[in-house]
Amino acid sequence: MAVPVIMPRQGLSVESCIITKWHKKKGDRVEPGDLLFTYETDKATFEEESQHSGILLDIFFEEGDDVPVLTNVCVIGEEGEDTSIYTPHKDETNQVEDDKVIQEPSQQHFLAELEADPETPIKVTQDQEDDIIKISPRARNLAKKAGVNILDATPTGPEGRIIERDIIELIHRGQVLTPAAMEAYRLGDFHLPAEGTGLGGRITTYDLELVANSSAETEDSIKKGITDSQADYQEIELTNIRKVIARTMHQSLINTAQLTLNTSFDATDILNFRARLKSQGLSLGLNGITLNDIILYAVSRTLLNHKNLNAHFLEDSMRVYNTVNLGVAVDTPRGLMVPTIFNAEKKSLLEISNEVKKLAEACQAGNINPDLLTNGTFTVTNLGALGIEAFTPVLNPPQTGILGVNSIIQRAREVDGKIEYYPAMGLSLTFDHRAVDGAPAARFLKELAENLENFSLLLAK
Repeated sequence: MAVPVIMPRQGLSVESCIITKWHKKKGDRVEPGDLLFTYETDKATFEEESQHSGILLDIFFEEGDDVPVLTNVCVIGEEGEDTSIYTPHKDETNQVEDDKVIQEPSQQHFLAELEADPETPIKVTQDQEDDIIKISPRARNLAKKAGVNILDATPTGPEGRIIERDIIELIHRGQVLTPAAMEAYRLGDFHLPAEGTGLGGRITTYDLELVANSSAETEDSIKKGITDSQADYQEIELTNIRKVIARTMHQSLINTAQLTLNTSFDATDILNFRARLKSQGLSLGLNGITLNDIILYAVSRTLLNHKNLNAHFLEDSMRVYNTVNLGVAVDTPRGLMVPTIFNAEKKSLLEISNEVKKLAEACQAGNINPDLLTNGTFTVTNLGALGIEAFTPVLNPPQTGILGVNSIIQRAREVDGKIEYYPAMGLSLTFDHRAVDGAPAARFLKELAENLENFSLLLAK
């Protein structure tokens, strides 16, 4: 009996996933455990294995398609079995409602209709020879939801009407716009890029502006006699995760008032504590605790005394949290990920250490549950191991604060009239000045530094 394979739901926050690669072709025989396809959310990559034995009878989506979760992706069964009942693309020629025809006005009438109905996300981009455009209700609704121009569709329905499969084919060809981008495109003079930076390659308002700026720069370059043929470069396509990171960082800098404070503290106590753990903590399983784990523990115990830094800024309100959901920046081959340690203030140093390692491993493998990459209230990012003495972390909106951890350097100070050297570790706090003023942010840094300088006492609390 034929069995459908659905797009799994990877976390409650995920609504759709993009198929990045098919490992089997239609007609291939598969066995349990065989890899069918690879798919990704905007933060992680997963692989779907076959649970059944049989022939891959049908494939409903191609590489690059954005597929809603719990939707049938393909069918496994035996040769000759019918798969039509499992297809998510219903043939509208068999639908009663397709006997009705919506007569869309041609180009000369579209602008007047758009003025009367500004919610209609359709822009005239080409001439139409006929007086009307015939389109089914299902196709028109799908075009509105997907953000595509029905004038670009090739009709295949009865009497030259556009039906749902024509819109689906149009979506597969690309140039799908978000609602905001469609509105900007309709009202402005924009050229469309081949692919957008939104989920599934959707074109966003950012992409429209980027193309507009790029066109202006190209004109300037041509005037100066610079052509692409003279360039010596390699063009590498961005991954979806890289696009999401780029968009998020750009929006963070545009939409927040970011300010960074830098300080340092005497790291003698945490270095001595770490040395004792390495030499004596093996039997207790404590030898794996790192300096970064110690920083995370201290942050989790300090934040609740400075709640405006453990908060989300929501434009018209502040959501101040009574628990610390601590985001930890993790560098991976696919880009930066920020998994969350939930209720960090209630966890021991060992529990935080173990959890961070598991989260980092899942991020490195690219199969972390997307729900573990959300709802952080404050973030810590550590570049100390790379020798960075100070830097400006970028906020992870809507969070109001992010702490950068720097390297340890030897500094001099005067003690009882004598100069002595001590290990100083730098801390860089970026905060949203809309939510937090400079003095409260400085007080957080001061208390955190004191807690780290007296870490052994902090553990005793």
